[in-house]
Amino acid sequence: MRHLSFKTQSANEKIVKRDWYVVDATNLTLGRMASKVASVLRGKNKAYFTPHFDCGDNVIIINCSKVILTGKKMDDKEYQTFSGYPGGRKVEMARDMAARNPGLMVERAVKGMLPKNRLGRAMYKKLFVYDGAEHPHKAQTPKPLSA
Repeated sequence: MRHLSFKTQSANEKIVKRDWYVVDATNLTLGRMASKVASVLRGKNKAYFTPHFDCGDNVIIINCSKVILTGKKMDDKEYQTFSGYPGGRKVEMARDMAARNPGLMVERAVKGMLPKNRLGRAMYKKLFVYDGAEHPHKAQTPKPLSA
């Protein structure tokens, strides 16, 4: 019997081709959209996905203020920050954050689904979130991503 030698190809800069995708967040559920976007940022949609290498694509999210939260999350969900000082805990409800900065809510949802290391921070830099329907990345000719 003949032995077939198939080599597993590990991704590197020569192999990786970075595409641009655009997601219209109108009437999309925040968590479901964020998990799809995080998967594309990691590169899990590619055949040559390598966990220890950034082989993901660039993603543009538009109309982030029109994203929806299911159930009573708009009133119950809390976003908290802590300064590190005693009494430095700040809590903001999802409704208040959506009114103040809706893009931040989307960014935090996606960032929480990426790896917590320097590789995850590099992947996060390929995410672009805009409140309106316009974005300055027309020259990259982004393809629509069904989220």
